[in-house]
Amino acid sequence: MKRFTGDLQSCNYEVSESGQGGITLHVQGKMDASNAATMIETFSDLVKDRQPRSLTVDLQKVSYLDDFGALVLVETRKMMSNGKNHFCLQNVNDEASKVLSILHFESLEKGDPFRKKRPPAMLIRLGEATIHHASDLKFLLSFLGSVCLSLLHVCLHPKSLRRDDTFLCMQKTGVDALPIVGLISFLLGLIMAFMSSVQLRQFGADIYVASLVSLSMTRELGPIMTAIIVAGRSGSAFAAEIGTMKISEEIDALFTMGFDPTRFLVIPKIIASIIVVPLLTLFSDVFAIIGGLVVGILTLDLTANAYITQTIKTLTLFDVFLGVFKSGVFALLIAWIGCLRGFQVKGGASSVGQATTSAVVSSIFLIILFNSVFSVILRYWE
Repeated sequence: MKRFTGDLQSCNYEVSESGQGGITLHVQGKMDASNAATMIETFSDLVKDRQPRSLTVDLQKVSYLDDFGALVLVETRKMMSNGKNHFCLQNVNDEASKVLSILHFESLEKGDPFRKKRPPAMLIRLGEATIHHASDLKFLLSFLGSVCLSLLHVCLHPKSLRRDDTFLCMQKTGVDALPIVGLISFLLGLIMAFMSSVQLRQFGADIYVASLVSLSMTRELGPIMTAIIVAGRSGSAFAAEIGTMKISEEIDALFTMGFDPTRFLVIPKIIASIIVVPLLTLFSDVFAIIGGLVVGILTLDLTANAYITQTIKTLTLFDVFLGVFKSGVFALLIAWIGCLRGFQVKGGASSVGQATTSAVVSSIFLIILFNSVFSVILRYWE
């Protein structure tokens, strides 16, 4: 008989050999937290030293067994299973049998072998994608209707507009974007003037650099570049703000308190964007023309008066207002898609990041798409 002592309880075991290389462990006493670690270590050494073909644990004289005792049996069985040998229990009393049954001893450490998950078939993926896009289209149309109704309500009841939030959105979307819009437009005008001057100088047409820069910026590049900057700054911010409120259940709280979330959150952002983005576009046009003026004076030997005169001669009010109109449409698209992606957020923080990215990408796509439509319409109108 061998004895080992734990911190709280003691337990004895006796080893007997059977035929064909098997051994039997006769355990006596308590199998609990006080001696579980020592028992696992001792039984492990025993199995390594003797390397039996079969191991039987006799629990007839075990007076107490808890989950730690069951862990000892599980680890012992695991040692034998590594060598593909036999393990069994015998003389299990009622109390021990009840504990082992509750812990599902037979199924512990006996999970199904790992199976590589097969990807769904092509038709299944196609069906799932179709259902997902149909659901998105349904939500898109519903949100569009909600925005239209809210705008109509604000037009009929101007006092319902949250003016403070609208002014705050105007500041964040317009005033805070002035430095980056001005810098990018200035550099863009400077680059356009420099690259075009290389070709136009060969024909003695340096003065037409002013026409090229002013016309291309006011009609096309000014509204597009301004809208892309606003989409990256404000469109993503709209999606992140509303998406965070969605996962923190603030949207549900607003609805419970009787507020219309669309009128409360979306309308101030849309109105603010429609007001400030056209102004940002005019600001962008001016700085692009200044960038071209710098190149004209420094590299083309043009006077400031000649450059400005040619710019005024080239531009018409239609060109300026066309860019302003485009930027107003782009602003509506940016605010609408940003808020839409925010309301589509489900889950946790990762969904907010996905919605933010989707808002920027979708906004830029719609900006290019609508600008192409405007170009085709103007081509056949003029």
